[in-house]
Amino acid sequence: MGEPAGIGGEIAVKAWEAQEKYRLPPFFVIGDPDWLKRVTSAPIAEITSAADCKRYFRQALPVLPVHLAVQAKPGAPDPRNAEAVLDAIRMAVTLAQTGAVSALVTNPIEKAVLYDAGFTHPGHTEFLAELVAAEKPPVMLLACPANARNPGLRVVPITVHLPLAKVAAQLSRERIVAAAHVTARALKRDFAIAAPRLAIAALNPHAGEQGAFGREEMEIISPAVAELRKAGIGAQGPFPADTLFHPEARKRFDCVLCMYHDQALIPLKTIDFARGVNVTLGLEIVRTSPDHGVALDIAGKGVANPASLIAALRMARQIARSRSRTRDRDAR
Repeated sequence: MGEPAGIGGEIAVKAWEAQEKYRLPPFFVIGDPDWLKRVTSAPIAEITSAADCKRYFRQALPVLPVHLAVQAKPGAPDPRNAEAVLDAIRMAVTLAQTGAVSALVTNPIEKAVLYDAGFTHPGHTEFLAELVAAEKPPVMLLACPANARNPGLRVVPITVHLPLAKVAAQLSRERIVAAAHVTARALKRDFAIAAPRLAIAALNPHAGEQGAFGREEMEIISPAVAELRKAGIGAQGPFPADTLFHPEARKRFDCVLCMYHDQALIPLKTIDFARGVNVTLGLEIVRTSPDHGVALDIAGKGVANPASLIAALRMARQIARSRSRTRDRDAR
C-alpha cells in the first residue's frame, strides 16, 4: 500500500478501474480495506489469500488486509502506521518468494516518517535487498517504455541518494563494474535482451576533456569500461552526458549507467514524466514501483495520475514472463 496518507490508494483504484483499457494483469492490494473504502466508491473485495485474486478481480479490487494502527489522514503521515506499511512489504515479499504471486509492485513510501519509527534503510531497494536473496550491490533501474514516437530509456544511477559534493569520492572502478554486471544479467533475464549494450556516462563535462575538467574519467570510469569489455560485456564510454539522451542516441544502447542520481533521473523524467518505472535488479523476486513519491500535497483530492503505477504493473508482468521463459529454456 505504501504510505497510506499519500496517493497510493487512489492510484491503485484508478489502475484497477483502467484494467481493460490497459490490459492489466490481475493484481491485489496489500493494505487496509477501510483505508481504501475511504478514498473510493469502487467495489472492494477482502481476500484471505493470493489465490482469491482472480476470482474477484474483474468485479472488485481485491485487498489482502493489513490493518493500520490509526486512520490515515490524506497529506498527514502518522508514524504509528509505519509498522503496517513495513508489514505490507514483508507480506508481499513472502508471497513472491513462495511463488504465490509472480511479482511485487510497491507504492511509494514516506521515508522520513519511517525513519521516525526506527526504519534504518535508505529506501525500498535496500530494505528489499535485506529481505530477499540479492546480488550485491542492489541496483536501481529506472525505465520509461518505448512507443512509436519514443525509443524509451533505461538508466541506472551508480550512486543514488548522496549530496552531489560527495559523488566523486564514492565512485570507484569496482562500484561501476559491479553495477554493470548486475545490469547486464538483468537485461538478459528480465528484458530478454540477448546481448545488452551499456552506455557508461562520464561524470564531468565533455568527459573530463582529457583531464582538464576532472580525472575521474581517466582514472576510474575508462578502466571500468575496459574491465567490462574484457569480461565480454558490451559496455562503451565514458560518454559526455549531454549527448546521451536524444532519440537517435537512445537507439544505440539498451541502458545508460549514470554516475549520480539526477544525471539519470532528469532525462528520464523529461522524456516521459508520467510513466517512469523503478525496477530493482538482482533480486530473486520481481519488484517494480512507480517512479514518483507519495505526493502528500495532492493526496485525497482525486487528481493523482495512475500512469506510472499502470506502467509498473505492465513492466512487472513483462519481467515475470521473461523470467518464466528463461527458466523454461534452461530446463530443456
